[in-house]
Amino acid sequence: MAVTTRKPPKTWSLLGEVRRRPSVYEATAAKFNYHFRREPAPFEMDPTAAINQWYLEHREGSPFNVEDWEGFRDPAKLTYSDYVSTQHDRETYLDLLIDHHEAAGSIAKLDKAWVDTLTALLVPLRFPLHVLQMTGLYVAQMAPSAFIINCSNFQAADEMRRIQRLAYLTRLLANEHGDTIAATDTAREPWQSGEAWQPLREVSERMLGVYDWGEAFVLLDLLLKPALDSVVNDSLASLAVANGDEFLALMLSEFQRDTARHQAWATALVQYAVEQDPALVDVIRGWMASWEPLVDAAVAGLADLFEAAAVPLSAADVREAAAQARERVLSAAIQ
Repeated sequence: MAVTTRKPPKTWSLLGEVRRRPSVYEATAAKFNYHFRREPAPFEMDPTAAINQWYLEHREGSPFNVEDWEGFRDPAKLTYSDYVSTQHDRETYLDLLIDHHEAAGSIAKLDKAWVDTLTALLVPLRFPLHVLQMTGLYVAQMAPSAFIINCSNFQAADEMRRIQRLAYLTRLLANEHGDTIAATDTAREPWQSGEAWQPLREVSERMLGVYDWGEAFVLLDLLLKPALDSVVNDSLASLAVANGDEFLALMLSEFQRDTARHQAWATALVQYAVEQDPALVDVIRGWMASWEPLVDAAVAGLADLFEAAAVPLSAADVREAAAQARERVLSAAIQ
């Protein structure tokens, strides 16, 4: 009797008949999100369980959906290993930057007027930046493909990177110019009660209540984050240069590298989705129209603080820069 030998399945068969060995990027993400559109429910429990109903309503039921999300690819094609390696190098750069300016006594040399501006404008940023991080993690938790999940998780990690470095700078300022700068109330009081911060607080807290994964993504990555990144990474860096704070300007410029990568994957995702279903343009524009007034008000509130610096930056310039940054992202996403 002839013996037939069964061929082992190809390890890359999940990708279909591609007739090639997958890249590490593909092998570590393709169809990992096994529970998207799984029948009768995403997770192996009662279909009426709250978690199943949540995903069915806010992910499968989102108007921001296409037939197949697995075709999306991150332009940077980052794996976890790639991300850690890349950011390790960037963190080494920041460590050296901090060491250099600490040795030079740069923080101690800042004049009181500029320190007051930083106390009012930079110290409370921990709150809205944490909201960007939390929303990024929510989008990652709800996204329909691991290729999208990874992008949003890396973005959230970058937000924490920025928060930690600004927290360290706050501590340096407190060491040289008074412990109250790093006190909890110094950050919390403006965030909870300061007139300039309330529009940003409103849109930030409302965003935390957006459960539809597509709307959360659009609000975060096409609206609020591009605008806030412009205010923090660009306009505040320009204000720092004008007021003789090279240290802060260089640190914020470093974070703009992360922002460029975030915008690249977000625009690529929208391009992919719209290519699959052009009607999604109307869905995206509908969400944006409802949120734009709140985002514009948030930028306007912070912009007024730039005019209080010893060497000020026009509030109109800050608003215009944020609007242009947002428009660039939208134009790249919906061509």
